Amino acid sequence: MAIKRILVTGGAGFLGSHLCDRLVAQGHDVICLDNFFTSQKLNVAHLLGESNFELIRHDVTHPIWLEVDEIYNLACPASPVHYQFNAIKTVKTSVMGAINVLGLAKRVKAKVLQASTSEVYGDPDIHPQPESYRGSVNPIGPRACYDEGKRCAETLFFDYHRQNGVNIRVVRIFNTYGPRMHPYDGRVVSNFILQALAGEDITVYGDGGQTRSFCYVDDLIDGILAMMGGPDDFVGPVNLGNPGEFTIRELAGIIIEMTGSSSRIIEKPLPVDDPTQRRPDIDLAKQKLGWEPKVALRDGLARTIAYFRELDLSRYHRPTDYHYTGAGVTMGGH
Repeated sequence: MAIKRILVTGGAGFLGSHLCDRLVAQGHDVICLDNFFTSQKLNVAHLLGESNFELIRHDVTHPIWLEVDEIYNLACPASPVHYQFNAIKTVKTSVMGAINVLGLAKRVKAKVLQASTSEVYGDPDIHPQPESYRGSVNPIGPRACYDEGKRCAETLFFDYHRQNGVNIRVVRIFNTYGPRMHPYDGRVVSNFILQALAGEDITVYGDGGQTRSFCYVDDLIDGILAMMGGPDDFVGPVNLGNPGEFTIRELAGIIIEMTGSSSRIIEKPLPVDDPTQRRPDIDLAKQKLGWEPKVALRDGLARTIAYFRELDLSRYHRPTDYHYTGAGVTMGGH
């Protein structure tokens, strides 16, 4: 296997750090770029001594000049409590970040992958969601900074591909969980686990009947690497997620059982534009990449619960003034 020079933007985040792990283990020269708004140096501290790993503090909304062979663009706050904290900056991160990595890719003739999201489908009218579905997104709602920012980033990727011949890949990531999730990201798996471990009430919105599909992080990284390594005539977009579908109340019950918690489930009003159903159609990923998730929900949750049991929360900064015991659970993001 040829050694490549690879840039991972958002590389110290939840998904980015796992991707850096894989690429470093494969022997590539990896540059991790992050501004540490929602990420932690802790996530990549174990890589700092590796000769083929480099960490750069940089905001992707500003251009950077590097010589690389591949770029994975994962930079963007991905949970509602974080991306709504500074909505304009979120749009800038998606749009200007895409322009900057695409400009770099164009200059050095690098292959570039965009980590897009299932949020481009909005609150879907079609279930499960295939890549051909164009979405049902509120362009002026509180989630639009993320949803529309990611949709515009996809537009830019395809325009750079058509107009400038940039070698692109686009993956649409559905809810993903696992070790290194930020404990204060407000997402449903991390919230429920922390609340259950502390014996606190577990908060669900509405009656908890909304559905989500949960993909374990190792499976997701397999899919991302398969897409980047796939044929040049398949640029995407392609859904990456686990088609197993669970209601939020079901998830809460499983986590209470697996943690042996005495937590009760309490209900709060639904947030604006929160999708009621979310499940990927992954037929295209199976057909084009030979990829499908392997880790069952309970197996992935067991590993994630074990991680959170050992977590020293005092070592984690809160990117916003949100705290999981005070703000309930938001269901979106990846």
